[in-house]
Amino acid sequence: GPILFGSFALAIITSSLIYKRYWKQKDIILKGTVVKVSKSADHHFSKENVSSIELVAGIGIQGDAHAGTTVQHLSRVRANPSAPNLRQVHLIHSELHGELRAAGFTVGPGDMGENITTRDLPLLSLPCGTRLHFGSRRGGAPIVEVTGLRNPCPQLDKFQQGLMKACRPTGDDGKEMLKVKRARGS
Repeated sequence: GPILFGSFALAIITSSLIYKRYWKQKDIILKGTVVKVSKSADHHFSKENVSSIELVAGIGIQGDAHAGTTVQHLSRVRANPSAPNLRQVHLIHSELHGELRAAGFTVGPGDMGENITTRDLPLLSLPCGTRLHFGSRRGGAPIVEVTGLRNPCPQLDKFQQGLMKACRPTGDDGKEMLKVKRARGS
């Protein structure tokens, strides 16, 4: 089914635990909300907010420029056009938009190229392999699998000067911290 804004998202983190020589699987369930959904048929930096998006397993979002089994980001296509597409769906938490607005930037859902904007879901702390269920966990809920962090690119500064650095702050250890997740339809 479609992912609608206003629906809720469930992060299902399945962790494997070793306990007395047995593997034990445990599901951790976190709840959040889909604030907006966005897509663009063309390779534009920002994506248009729409009322719903259709997730196609193994492809991404129907009608979005980044949908496909192989890489679709133009820079990645130039490097290796047959590489698997691990960036079919982009997610940003609305709390990041709030942080950026507090720092003087004008940003909202879809502005930084995300397809799904969430609230109250700790996207940055979700490990690779986390499966996000959008809607009911029962039958037919669209699912995306977290594949990693999305590296902010120089296009952010073309959108608004200084935005790239704001999305790549350094922690106490001096290492950069990234603030955007990438995923693929599953």
